[in-house]
Amino acid sequence: MSQPSPSPWWSPERHADRRPFLAARARIKAGLRGWFEGQGFTEVEAGILQVSPGNEAHLHAFATEALGPAGERRGLYLHTSPEFAAKKLLAAGEGAIFDFARVFRNRERGPLHHPEFTMLEWYRAGAPYQVLMDDCASLLGLAAEMAGAATLAFRGRTADPFAEPERVTLAEAFDRFAGIDLLATVEAEEVDRDGLAAAASAAGVRVAADDGWSDIFSKVLVERIEPHLGDGRPTILCEYPAQEAALARPKPSDPRVAERFELYACGVELANAFGELTDPAEQRRRFEAEMAEKARVYGERYPIDEDFLAALARMPPASGSALGFDRLVMLVTGAQRIEQVLWTPVPEFDPPR
Repeated sequence: MSQPSPSPWWSPERHADRRPFLAARARIKAGLRGWFEGQGFTEVEAGILQVSPGNEAHLHAFATEALGPAGERRGLYLHTSPEFAAKKLLAAGEGAIFDFARVFRNRERGPLHHPEFTMLEWYRAGAPYQVLMDDCASLLGLAAEMAGAATLAFRGRTADPFAEPERVTLAEAFDRFAGIDLLATVEAEEVDRDGLAAAASAAGVRVAADDGWSDIFSKVLVERIEPHLGDGRPTILCEYPAQEAALARPKPSDPRVAERFELYACGVELANAFGELTDPAEQRRRFEAEMAEKARVYGERYPIDEDFLAALARMPPASGSALGFDRLVMLVTGAQRIEQVLWTPVPEFDPPR
């Protein structure tokens, strides 16, 4: 006997259950907007329709088509991030900008994922990426304050949102939680796939024959590292291998790693930040490598935004961060699924018959 379908999100009884989360969402958004304005940032609105949705192998976009006055056709995409447009604004002369951007990612649905969501993205021209670590800590604490949350809790883990985040490098995390010498498998231009595969298998991570180095890295990160992050207090996981930071500049003292960090609380990734790469030739090389991997795994590739590469040549040194605003609202309000904090969730697929 089939189970009855859940009531739609707009049913009065279901909306009443979600209403406190949505009211808190509005307060938090206003509080964060005020923080940025107090820091001298300018709020911008990146266009959603772009010639390229981004060039990361495992990000999937929604494609559409524009029709000209004479019926001519041009392929466009809903952006997966406002990053390309924001960096063009930096090239144009903006110095400190933020955007509560509506973004779209296909093939993503679950308690922490939704096809359409809000990404809070901000950039500081001329600032080192360590400054964004302080920004993330401030925003997390402010959001908790706006929601009246003294402690964050999710799936059996708790964290103090007002505590100074622990800073851990990827190399330290792989050693501590998986017993793997990560940097022994990494060079500036090459990786040791077999070496990482052997180490991952020894740590109890299943490795498939066709897994590449990045696939194995991701499996170890998800299975052995992330469950320990942001437990008790927030964690900043930093210095990603350069192969896992396609838009970040290399660390000057060690080109094997890049100026990239992620913020975690209660095992949930909240923010992803870079010291931004501004070398258009190197960026093109990385994009082409990412699209070759996308073609290998998924049989498709996205175009490269030539206008974006041209802007990189004029863009000043900068650092930028993208924070999942809906996830942040979830954690500080105690919601368990992302649909609870979205005003109008996208309907789920009907189950197969």
